[in-house]
Amino acid sequence: MAASKTPTKDLTIEEKLQQLWELQEIDSKIDKIQILKGELPIEVRDLEDEIEGLNTRLSNLQTELTELEEEVKNRKNAKALAKELITRYEKQQDNVKNNREYDALSKEIELQKLEIQLSDKKATDAATKLGAKQEILDETTKTIKEREKNLKNKKKELEKIIEETEKEEKELQKDSDKQAKKVEERLLKNYKRVRGAYKNGLAVVAVLRDACGGCYAKIPPQRQMEIRQRKKIITCEHCGRILIAWDNQEADN
Repeated sequence: MAASKTPTKDLTIEEKLQQLWELQEIDSKIDKIQILKGELPIEVRDLEDEIEGLNTRLSNLQTELTELEEEVKNRKNAKALAKELITRYEKQQDNVKNNREYDALSKEIELQKLEIQLSDKKATDAATKLGAKQEILDETTKTIKEREKNLKNKKKELEKIIEETEKEEKELQKDSDKQAKKVEERLLKNYKRVRGAYKNGLAVVAVLRDACGGCYAKIPPQRQMEIRQRKKIITCEHCGRILIAWDNQEADN
C-alpha cells in the first residue's frame, strides 16, 4: 500500500517554504511564456475593437452618403419641375382674359424661380457635404484595410508563438495546479495576492547579496539569520514578498 500523503499542517516551515518555492519556479516559467507573447494578445484585441469601431463608422458614413445623394437628386427634380411650371405659366399668360389672372401667373412664375434658386443652393450644399463625406469614407476604408493587414500579421505572429508554446504551457499549468494543491490554503492565498500585485509575478524570492530578491531592499543581518533558520515564514518589510535563504535553491530569478 502506498504511503499516505503528509498533511499540510504536519509539514515543517522549511517544507512549506520549499513547496512555495517550487510553485514559484513553475509559475515563473509560465510567466516567461507570457512574456514571449508580449503585448500581442492585447494588441490583437485592441485592433479588433478598433476595426469594429471603424466598420460602424463606415456604415454610418455610407448611410449619410445615401441620404445626401437622395437630397441632391430631390433638389434636381424640384428644379426640373419648377422649370416645367414656369414654361406652363408663361404659356398660360398668353391666353389670360384680364390683368388679375396675368399678375397671379406672374407671381407663380416668381415663386418657381425662387424654388429654382433654393434647389440650386440646397443641391450645392448637399454636393459639398457629399464630397467631404466621401473623402472621410475613403480614408476610413483605407484605414480599415491597413488595420486588417496589421491584425492579420499580429494574429499570425501570436498563433506561431502559441503553437510553439501551447503544449509546454499546458503541462506547466497542470504542474502549477498540482503543486498549488500541496500548499497550505492560507499561504497559497497570500502567494496569489502578492504574485498578482507585481508585474514580474514574483511572490517568493531568495535573499541575494543581503537584499530582497524582489525589490532589492537591504535586509538586516539578524533578519537574514532568521530566514536561514527557516523556523517561520518571513516576508519583506518593503514589498511583502516571501523570503527564503538562497542555500541549496536553484532559481531563475
